[in-house]
Amino acid sequence: MLSIGQIAEGACRSTNQSAKSFSFPTKPFLLWFRATSPAECRPIDTPTETWQFWIDRGGTFTDIIARRPDGKLEAAKLLSENSEQYEDAAVEGVRRLLELDEDQAIPDDRIEAVRMGTTVATNALLERRGERTALITTRGFRDALRIGHQARPDIFALDIQLPELLYSDVVEADERIRADGEVLQALDSEKVRRQLQALRDDGYEALAVALVHGYLHDEHEKQIGRIARELGFAQVSLSSEVSPLIRFIGRGDTTVVDAYLSPVLRRYAERVHKRLGDVRLQFMKSDGGLTSAGQFAGKDAILSGPAGGIVGCAQTAKQAGFEQVIGFDMGGTSTDVSHYKGEYERSFEKPMSVFGPMVRCSRRWTRRRFAGNCRPCATTVTTPWPWP
Repeated sequence: MLSIGQIAEGACRSTNQSAKSFSFPTKPFLLWFRATSPAECRPIDTPTETWQFWIDRGGTFTDIIARRPDGKLEAAKLLSENSEQYEDAAVEGVRRLLELDEDQAIPDDRIEAVRMGTTVATNALLERRGERTALITTRGFRDALRIGHQARPDIFALDIQLPELLYSDVVEADERIRADGEVLQALDSEKVRRQLQALRDDGYEALAVALVHGYLHDEHEKQIGRIARELGFAQVSLSSEVSPLIRFIGRGDTTVVDAYLSPVLRRYAERVHKRLGDVRLQFMKSDGGLTSAGQFAGKDAILSGPAGGIVGCAQTAKQAGFEQVIGFDMGGTSTDVSHYKGEYERSFEKPMSVFGPMVRCSRRWTRRRFAGNCRPCATTVTTPWPWP
């Protein structure tokens, strides 16, 4: 992923205007990269009457590139967390680029769109700051996700380090679906209600539902979902909706991740959307595509920031005449390494170096590690067939 300075340099005809070094004060507010005249900056579109914003919300810094109505580009950099000065870095950056006073509302009629890639979900997963989550599964399979696939990348390792589980409690539902989708045992809904009520009484608000062969027969999961919502669970993730695919472990892990991260994402997206008003707000998904704030879910957001990095890296390299490029972005929380050789690679099932659970999501090929200690953990990210 390129730095904000490199992106600004790529947009300007004269690199002398933006090749500057900065020393950070104790409480940095905003760093500016400005082109001093229209001749020095290449407009990315014809002039319009509105602004456009592209934002990279990282764990340490938030970078913003704005396209002015006259076609000129401006860039800004803020601390992602600076509660003494502002509540949200992305919104504050938009306000400052628009040169608004503190008491002025953001004029949504002046903004065409705000598009954001964020590591909010990534860092919540890395630092285990997601929602406290419970899992309900078919009786007899409570330990299936803990057991996993029994994969041993290092077959001679004597000290096996199992990935940390994201759910903190699990209950078993009396039900069973056969491999052909036929109901072998009907769901005991009354018992499920009592089990879920006990979880609610214990303070759980996020629930992952993953039943054996639930992708073939989803009625049992839907019944559990209805009961959970009646009891007040704020987040209910059904495997038949999140990842309706064969293979229980991948489907179950993906559903747990969705339940674990979606509340964190929803709170952040709602906070940003509330302060931006009626501005069209879009978030980048792990596959490099964009989605609305309301459709931004946990399973799609794990590599939101890194996906934007490889897309931006590849496009900037193309403008410079390079078809093969390696991207390296060392942030304060994690480090992303990516490569591009003429076309985007979409992984079907490849190991990654960070998370622990196996997650199914469309994604660009990238690797991510902790920036501080680079401690690898085994995991797999898979892309459903057909590839997008």
